[in-house]
Parts: sequence; C-alpha cells; structure tokens
Amino acid sequence: MKVEAYLFTGVSLFFFVTDIIYAWLSGDPTGTAVLTVAFIMAALIAFFCAMNQRRKGTRPEDRRDGDVRDRAGLLDFFPPQSAYPPLTALGFALGALGVVFGLWLFLLGIGILATGILGFAFEFLDRG
Repeated sequence: MKVEAYLFTGVSLFFFVTDIIYAWLSGDPTGTAVLTVAFIMAALIAFFCAMNQRRKGTRPEDRRDGDVRDRAGLLDFFPPQSAYPPLTALGFALGALGVVFGLWLFLLGIGILATGILGFAFEFLDRG
C-alpha cells in the first residue's frame, strides 16, 4: 500500500495547492469548498493506505521480487446462485424512476431495495 499512499499524497497535495491558488485568485467560496473537500478526501485515503501498510506490512505486489503465486489462496466466498442481485437492481431502478414519476413509485422502489440489501446481508446467516 506504500505506492498507493504516495499516489494519494501527491493527489492531496495537488488539490491543496490548487485550493490555495484558487481561493486567493477567485474569491469564490463554492469552488474553494469543493477543492477543500477534494483535498480532505484524498488525504484521508492516503492516510488509510499508509496506516494499512504500516499495520499489515509489505504486500507481495509492493516488492520487486514479488510473484503472482505469493498472493495465491482463498480469496472470498462467492455464492453460486442468488435472487438478491436482480431484486436490488430492480429496487434501485424503481427508486430512481420514482424520483421522476412520483412518491409512490419511489417508496415502492426503496422497499424492494431494502429487501434486496437485507437479503444480501443475511442470505448465508447461520441460524443454528
């Protein structure tokens, strides 16, 4: 994560310098606020990457002699079949259409979306 920390540190420094120059030359509070928020977000990601690298150590992809097989192993659990991704997509689509067409469609979409998200979260919950 060292490379990522350096990358986002550079991005945050760019936004910081741009923010100062923009605030000094334009006097526009909205653009200054947006650049300040961009600086803070990039600095937060840089801090996260640096702390992760310090806590977890060097990853195989950070080393020059790292190999693909150094990262091999079980990645994650992926369910074979699930009805919740299409249900979540349908709920999101209905919610977005509800913003345009009416509150009733928005509420219906939010209900379906909540059902899909809860299904994702508790699909493989051990009930025993």
